[in-house]
Amino acid sequence: MGIELRTADLIAVREQLGREPTTRFSVVCRCGPGHPLVIRNAPLDANGEPFPTTYWLTCPIAVRAVSRLESGGWIAKLNERIHDDEAFDEGVEAAHRAYADDRAAELPDARGWGGVGGTRTGVKCLHAHYAYHLAGGEDPVGAWVASRLEPLHSERLGGRVAAIDQGTNSIRLLVVAPGPGPRDVPAELARDMVITRLGQGVDRTGRIDPQAFSRTVAVLARYCRRARALGAGRIRVAATSAVRDAENRDEFAAAVREHADSDLEVITGEREAGLSFLGGTLGLETMSSSGVEPPYLVLDIGGGSTELVVGARARRADRAISTPMGSVRLTERLVTGDPPTPEDLAALEREAGHIIEGAVRGAPALADARTLVSVAGTATTLQAIALELERYDPDRIHRTWLALDEAERILVELARMTNEERAALPVMAPGRGDVIVAGAVILVTVMRRFGFARTLVSETDILDGLVFEMLGIG
Repeated sequence: MGIELRTADLIAVREQLGREPTTRFSVVCRCGPGHPLVIRNAPLDANGEPFPTTYWLTCPIAVRAVSRLESGGWIAKLNERIHDDEAFDEGVEAAHRAYADDRAAELPDARGWGGVGGTRTGVKCLHAHYAYHLAGGEDPVGAWVASRLEPLHSERLGGRVAAIDQGTNSIRLLVVAPGPGPRDVPAELARDMVITRLGQGVDRTGRIDPQAFSRTVAVLARYCRRARALGAGRIRVAATSAVRDAENRDEFAAAVREHADSDLEVITGEREAGLSFLGGTLGLETMSSSGVEPPYLVLDIGGGSTELVVGARARRADRAISTPMGSVRLTERLVTGDPPTPEDLAALEREAGHIIEGAVRGAPALADARTLVSVAGTATTLQAIALELERYDPDRIHRTWLALDEAERILVELARMTNEERAALPVMAPGRGDVIVAGAVILVTVMRRFGFARTLVSETDILDGLVFEMLGIG
């Protein structure tokens, strides 16, 4: 299974623990100063032995603060409360069950290893409960710890915001704290992505599938809890192609109001393109020495739609086009084999080419761009493969060049694989492998049509654009 881990985070966690980590992990959230606060561990360590503590508190300041609570006898006191307070007892038991289910999502056999911190009942470790709370778990013990300790650092807590981007294929979270100046890039507190395929079947039926709805709302609720645990005062939820096209989108809007306490923003394709441009081009003016020249063309390949937006200046789009093609939509319509047949690939290329030609007729300015910036999961995954990364490392990928011949080579390799083989690639996010070929066809077709020998790959996109707008950056 692919796992995202920045090299800088691996170094930081090693320093925090004072030793080499013994399990694969990813960073769940950060303290205001930017260092890891909570990591998520794989259920098995490097030797294949069970590792029941899924969420681990790593910030030394937080660890010491929780240890002071434990030394004050609060584990025993909270266990006494469990015996005396039925509602508290039920909340703790529910947290243990949910924690076990969470771990079992990666390894089903791990469900039997217990709940928070590896125990099945009561309170064993306040560090583990607090980490689970910060990760978005419903944990009354962790919430109690938070009420006693926070803020942990001296950083300013006001102004923190969160954005959730609900796409056709994935749901993503970004929680930030404002920078020191009003136009400074904010500090990232949490960034996450889960592929839930909300748009599964929407192109065919016009409705959100009940199972896709349920698994997506479960992640949405978890994201909202994590954002609030990290101090976000506002949570903005924006939905794109699948929700735009669904007749029953009001059901998802109701779930957003329940969990985010805000109204769902169903944004138009053109608006989506503008936000992607804002997120993808911030700071590009400083890269002129690296061959980055305006006008910029931002390509955002989503699950249900693809946006092309051009602008002569970073942050500000001049012309945006949203097209009805995306990796999920084209896969559902045109891919019949596993691996795709030659006829499937030809159909994908014809459809992508036809739609792109229509976009050029509607916006001739697209052809004037001198730098292509590709955002979102198709481009970043292809670049991770091109760089031969052993794990998905955003810092190694962000604002690096992907050559057309490399993209073409990788497309051929991916098209020869089965869905299972693509899913097994170490940089492939769970749930992306079966649609990556269609996404790669779109990317290659755009590069060929506009004559780009290379594209700048960006990890920042519409999600960043959403928070930049919330903070008045842009």
